[in-house]
Amino acid sequence: MSDHHVCPWWLAYTFDNPLRRLIHNPRDIFSGYVKEGMTVMDVGCGMGYFTLGLAELVGDKGQVVGVDLQQEMLDITLKRATKKGVAHRIILHRAQPATIGVTTSVDFVLAFWMVHEAPDPEKFFKEIVSILKPRGKIIYTEPAFHVSAQQYRTILAAAQKSGLRKLQDLKITFSRAALLTL
Repeated sequence: MSDHHVCPWWLAYTFDNPLRRLIHNPRDIFSGYVKEGMTVMDVGCGMGYFTLGLAELVGDKGQVVGVDLQQEMLDITLKRATKKGVAHRIILHRAQPATIGVTTSVDFVLAFWMVHEAPDPEKFFKEIVSILKPRGKIIYTEPAFHVSAQQYRTILAAAQKSGLRKLQDLKITFSRAALLTL
């Protein structure tokens, strides 16, 4: 089900750049789900593209937990957050291959283009369920050019087996995506 291959940090520069805002504008994608004062988690945050956008949406009373396996990604995220003036809203956490390891309760989770890299998607989603607040939401998305429709459906079934339910499909450029909740 999962190819277990994690995108190397240096390759992230190919898609995490200023032009990305033209197709994946964080405010456009998340403003209907993320509000000021919320605690949100960006799992597989990479170099912080969405983490920074989420930090703007949660404001000074909110918090973003940026999670990644690779320390290089977290270091770049911190550097970018500091430059943008939102580092005080972000907590960075280095995950382990088999566990996210976050215990903070969250209102919203973003799992963007990364669950296919998890060795056990059902275990991944169970861990998300354990920290998601009641009525919390998850946006789960995979790259349509890399993850087949069948693989996406299989991972989505693992999410549902973990206790999540799909509220709706989402239209996000170059992606297969769904909004999930408890």
